[in-house]
Amino acid sequence: MGACCTCQRVKSYDGYGVGNVVNNREEREVEDEHEGIVGRGDFGARVRFHGSSRFVSMYSQQGRKGVNQDAMTVWEHFGGERGSYFCGVFDGHGPSGHRVAHYVRDRLPSKLSLSSKDGDGMGGENIEKDVHEVPLFSIWKSHFLKSFRDMDDELEGEGRIDSYCSGTTAVTLIKQGEHLVIGNLGDSRAVMCTRDDTDQLVPEQLTVDLKPNLPSESERIKDCQGRVMATEEEPNVFRVWMPDQDCPGLAMARAFGDFCLKDFGLISTPETYYRKISDRDEFVVLATDGVWDVLSNYEVIRTVASVRKRSMAARVLVERAVRAWKHKYPCSKVDDCAVICLFFKRPRPTLTKSVSEVTQLSMSFPQHGGCGTDNSPITAHTDDGLDTLLNYKVDNEEGDEVAGRGGAGGGGGEECQCRHRARNRPTPTQNFD
Repeated sequence: MGACCTCQRVKSYDGYGVGNVVNNREEREVEDEHEGIVGRGDFGARVRFHGSSRFVSMYSQQGRKGVNQDAMTVWEHFGGERGSYFCGVFDGHGPSGHRVAHYVRDRLPSKLSLSSKDGDGMGGENIEKDVHEVPLFSIWKSHFLKSFRDMDDELEGEGRIDSYCSGTTAVTLIKQGEHLVIGNLGDSRAVMCTRDDTDQLVPEQLTVDLKPNLPSESERIKDCQGRVMATEEEPNVFRVWMPDQDCPGLAMARAFGDFCLKDFGLISTPETYYRKISDRDEFVVLATDGVWDVLSNYEVIRTVASVRKRSMAARVLVERAVRAWKHKYPCSKVDDCAVICLFFKRPRPTLTKSVSEVTQLSMSFPQHGGCGTDNSPITAHTDDGLDTLLNYKVDNEEGDEVAGRGGAGGGGGEECQCRHRARNRPTPTQNFD
């Protein structure tokens, strides 16, 4: 994916962009709303690759494995409906994984947006009617299935990208009013922060990590003559292999691309989920496995909830994950990390807790492998008005994990030397270096 998403140059579209510093608070808030916007999507949606707004915080950081293969995007006013969002995080793998992740990031949201407008009753004015007469989730599910299938077909025919032994995961969501629909492909994850009956913050995992050793996934792969096994070097990491060759060793059961395995059980069909947002729900975190491999669901929501500024939530979480990598796996290379935090409630202008209280909470977090000065915004003396949570309470018990955290990395084993089976796939006309 090239450089870190947060380091990309941002052009000004339709009069938007980061302008001169102004003294008026309302003007500064309007400017903050447009920071990170890189263009316009279908039906006037505002497209972000990084940055923050009142309800969104995004951040990605390159690991130590080479080019950053994580990508992410947020479409605000998705489908032309004010207050609707599309969020997507993509974790590429393989030699061209960064190109595949970018390609899917730039095209999948548009496919979903156009599909929804072509469908029956997806507009905002019909949403309540759909809930009562036609299940909204069933309609959105059909759009997710079609869009993901079309996306994979388009990728296979894209001669400029070598996706034979490269691919990407995708964890995506659409927020439309109080309705949340999630489409997941691979082992990236979405986790909700909500409150229990005692008003304490607890995590709720919204997706399942689609690893090859899950019974349903393993059975499908083996039925298609693919192999699922772990190596002696990584006994806890199960991978997908060709029937008669030790390649490519994919650590997930579903993905875009990776066409060398599409005849052997790997699929691009997403698992879809529905969640109706309640007053107890605070925010949702979408992140690649670079975060989930070292932090539990509880640690993630607690970190985000304790950050003083919403605009810094994703960055603080990524920085904590990097420290955890250095502490837990000092001999391993830190993985790429990408995070999107989508908040559900309107931020309040001031905090009801003091800076010392927030700082004391942050001090309870172990600073794994950190050295030097911690640049966390928690100890800052100014406030941008984007306070994360008020009257913060957390449970001291760790949240239950829906799926185990396997080892990091998308591929392993020796380089895939096998030829593509007959799939009527167009011959690539050009390859990227």
